[in-house]
Amino acid sequence: MKTPPLAGIRVLDIGTLIAGPFGATLLGDFGAEVIKIEQPGPGDGLRGTPVDGEAGRPPIWRVEARNKKSVTLNLRVREGQDILRELVGKADILMENFTPGTLEKWNLGWEALHELNPRLIMVRVSGYGQTGPYSKRAGYDRIALGFSGYMYPTGFPDRFPVRPAFATADYNTGTFGAYAAMMALYQRDAANGGSGMGQMIDLALYEPTFRITGDLLANYHVTGEIRERVGNRNQGFSPAGTFETKDGRYVQIAAGGDKVYRRLVEAMEMPEMANDPRYSVSRERIARADELEGILADWIGARDFSDIENRLVAGNVPFGGIYTPADIADDPHYQARDSFITVEDQEDGPMAMPGVIPKLMGTPGHVASTGPRLGQHNDEIYLGLLEKSTATLARLAEDGII
Repeated sequence: MKTPPLAGIRVLDIGTLIAGPFGATLLGDFGAEVIKIEQPGPGDGLRGTPVDGEAGRPPIWRVEARNKKSVTLNLRVREGQDILRELVGKADILMENFTPGTLEKWNLGWEALHELNPRLIMVRVSGYGQTGPYSKRAGYDRIALGFSGYMYPTGFPDRFPVRPAFATADYNTGTFGAYAAMMALYQRDAANGGSGMGQMIDLALYEPTFRITGDLLANYHVTGEIRERVGNRNQGFSPAGTFETKDGRYVQIAAGGDKVYRRLVEAMEMPEMANDPRYSVSRERIARADELEGILADWIGARDFSDIENRLVAGNVPFGGIYTPADIADDPHYQARDSFITVEDQEDGPMAMPGVIPKLMGTPGHVASTGPRLGQHNDEIYLGLLEKSTATLARLAEDGII
């Protein structure tokens, strides 16, 4: 196997749950050594409720803590803080998502750690950022989705705004955190010969999700209009939306362009609709979206998924199913591209999970292990990297420091 692109980079993940730690997971996928710092006893909150006194390893932990080394360390006490400083002296990147001010109370803020290790890159994730009037407020995925503007237009017009089924803001922030760390690493080591100096990155949970709202704010600034909920419809073209098949599956159609629309009605064996003045051009189709998409819904509802798929794929019409996990597991395209992989878990054997993304053709990433047991790597890190004695380690464990 080729040397991964981040081999030799050491990351300290002292965050919890997803928004901070997911950035470290992405770096670990490409070869960085990620040391996961966890509170003795419960461990990271992503482990869930401890079972029989031990922190668990639910599927989400095994996926999102993959490639990480778990060490226990109580950062709330002086000796634990001192040990973290030792680790910081040997690290390239530190990722955290404590409430602003928490690390400063422990003398582990940016200024203190930068003085200790000027090369350190520190990624700080919090609900509202390190500055501003809301900086001390608690922030979670759901709160960020609402505050970012992402959630208000999501859903159907006659109902409450709808939260996506996954922690979109958390994962999006983790992705931006990894991206930011890579820019800072490049600036430190390569840009213009490399400055040799690390820097702090201040990332608010709502900001990456606000960034992907596109023209939401710009359009309001220009027109004064607030984008409202329209369900699965696209306000900019028609026909487009989600439809149910005769056999109870859901499909997505996106055929708003004039050429694509003509291919659609040919596949539907309704070629006369291509030149019908009510639907022949985009602006007319948008004006009659209810009517046109009603015709499409009736056509789809009278046919099974496989029949529709065969017709539309053959006709080069943008089409797709709405997949369940079972559909994903069985799909040949997912399998051919290694979009999901199977990793050997230390307790339960082979376990499916998302593959390494993006795909680097020269130096691809790799998943070597699922999320570790709590403290699984204490000996490796404390006895090896920090060169502590076994007697010291026993005493630290007895005192609840690790």
